[in-house]
Amino acid sequence: MRKTKVLVVDDSAFIREILTKMINGAPDMEVVATANDPIYARDKIKSCNPDVITLDVEMPRMDGISFLKNLMRLRPMPVVMISTLTEKGAQVTMDALSLGAIDYVAKPSNDMGKGLVQYQEEILEKIRTAAKANVGAIEQSVLRSQQDHSQQLSGQPKKPVSVIGSTYKPNLSHIVAIGASTGGTEAIKDVLIHLPANFPAIVITQHIPAAFSGSYAKRMDSVCAMTVHEATHGQKIKPGNAYIAPGDDHLTVIKKGVSYFCVLDKGVPVNRHRPSVDVLFESVAKAAGKGVTAVLLTGMGRDGAEGLLSLKKQGCHTIIQDEKSSVVWGMPGAAAGIDAHCSIQPLEKISAALLHATNKNKSKNQH
Repeated sequence: MRKTKVLVVDDSAFIREILTKMINGAPDMEVVATANDPIYARDKIKSCNPDVITLDVEMPRMDGISFLKNLMRLRPMPVVMISTLTEKGAQVTMDALSLGAIDYVAKPSNDMGKGLVQYQEEILEKIRTAAKANVGAIEQSVLRSQQDHSQQLSGQPKKPVSVIGSTYKPNLSHIVAIGASTGGTEAIKDVLIHLPANFPAIVITQHIPAAFSGSYAKRMDSVCAMTVHEATHGQKIKPGNAYIAPGDDHLTVIKKGVSYFCVLDKGVPVNRHRPSVDVLFESVAKAAGKGVTAVLLTGMGRDGAEGLLSLKKQGCHTIIQDEKSSVVWGMPGAAAGIDAHCSIQPLEKISAALLHATNKNKSKNQH
């Protein structure tokens, strides 16, 4: 069996040592080299030809973000960021994802104790996913986000004006539910950024740490015509607004009278995740009947597949992202495997599909 070759890039000797031990402890991967800064890393990439890189954010001579930007331009390859799960870390990690990083894990510490085994399982799983990731989809995503990213860095976020024909008349009683995991932060942005301010309400579950979800929602709000929130418990769901599940809470939807509301809870993880896409999808199925369009985007695992099938069975329109445009075709692939979808769409066509599905003037033809 060919082992996945990993290059560990970190300025801390302790981190390099701990990551090397963890990775070499797995039978299917090995650390072929380590580097204490990106300048050395460039030479190691040429000489060792790794399959995956783990990359620290803050390093001497060149920071991880600058290195990642150059790498994705010159030699795109799977990168897992090693970041601090803090507010500041969230901003930098989101930058890294928009530049093409596959995923991220928390920086290990020497006081993790029993949590070290769980951490090892997490990083090995993310390296395995990265090794299988669709680099072509990442390149396309990076191209689409470059203009956006430069606007964010300049501190002048620009809300896009969606070009939609006068035939679009939104069905404002409709709810759109979106689920995603690995590769999803950018995929969700690609969908939301092309929707108008008068679009029906959207509820979103993206697998994300609690420290990141607030920053992510603010970032989405800064580039979208819709108003984007990190969902709060009891918040009324209104058209023109999108609600993202906080990083450590299930997001569900309930109906009171004619209105919908967000409900957060710390119930047990479902499919190993909290928030879980299945939990969201099952709740909107119960609350909104046929008045739902659901989308399952790129992600590892199978969270959301069963919930999507429930929605399809009750007459809702269900969409999955196609394999070619997905960074990881795990969740949408699982949904395809149980025929939970009404249509498969490339990422760049999902916004148009949602406009069609929620258009009162065309709703008779949406299936």
